[in-house]
Amino acid sequence: MKHTSLPDTAPDAMVNQLADDAQALLPPAAPPSRREFVRAALGTGFAAAAMPIMAQTVIKTSSDGLLVGEVTIPVGDFKMPAYRAVPQGKTNAPVILVISEIFGVHEHIADVARRFAKLGYCAIAPELFVRQGDPGSYGEIAKLISEVVAKVPDAQVMGDLDATVAWAKAQGMDTSKLGITGFCWGGRITWLYAAHNPAVKAGVAWYGRLVGEPNALSPKNPVDLVGELKAPVLGLYGGKDTGITLDTVDTMKKALASGSPAAKQSEFVVYPEAGHAFNADYRASYLKSAADDGWQRCSAWFRSHGVA
Repeated sequence: MKHTSLPDTAPDAMVNQLADDAQALLPPAAPPSRREFVRAALGTGFAAAAMPIMAQTVIKTSSDGLLVGEVTIPVGDFKMPAYRAVPQGKTNAPVILVISEIFGVHEHIADVARRFAKLGYCAIAPELFVRQGDPGSYGEIAKLISEVVAKVPDAQVMGDLDATVAWAKAQGMDTSKLGITGFCWGGRITWLYAAHNPAVKAGVAWYGRLVGEPNALSPKNPVDLVGELKAPVLGLYGGKDTGITLDTVDTMKKALASGSPAAKQSEFVVYPEAGHAFNADYRASYLKSAADDGWQRCSAWFRSHGVA
């Protein structure tokens, strides 16, 4: 894949790591058609940079019986879009935050939210890149990372997620039963938020980065926060992931063993035959056996830790 030069404003270490992680996801791509990737609304279509789409494996979860679609969440004076899915007419539902990959809240992330809603949750996927740009409009991974993803401060994300939880509570949902799950970029955020918000009961991180060089926008990584973890996290990782390697998983495991009580309750499952993004059913990286097992473990993890 062709990589463009990166602007000086992008933190080099973050950009390089994110690029490596994203590259592990992407096979050589054919040029997409406009119909394939243009998003008419949040939670529809796919980002151009995510091409090609493996249409034969894309999971489509029905919205029958659900209230689904885009909502607007106030973050101070800013209005943040998010995709929400909840059982029709249900109040006081437990809440799951669904955190996207670098491609933003596209069709796959919305489908994951609907899967949780079918289990009785209010699932909310906030568009956390919206201030920096539209991930769906980018056709090159390097430009997407340098111009959008690498410019998103961790502190901004934590504040946006706090606002999302406050919004869910104002809608009558049960934020005393709060969980978070995320994929790739969102997997790292899952670890961070479990260390940030004491209201979180449990997290599930799918192949999220664990280590890295600190910078002004990302001063700490998950391995640096094991002493601050407030909720146990289940890590679901691929044994053949070339972007997030098993040595970093081992480093995190060792750190968790001497961390907070929640850190010591955290667990990892590594799927030996899986690469990066094995749950992304719209990608060639998808591995059904690992994805199915991961989903069952994810659901059970939330139930066993009071998010149900």
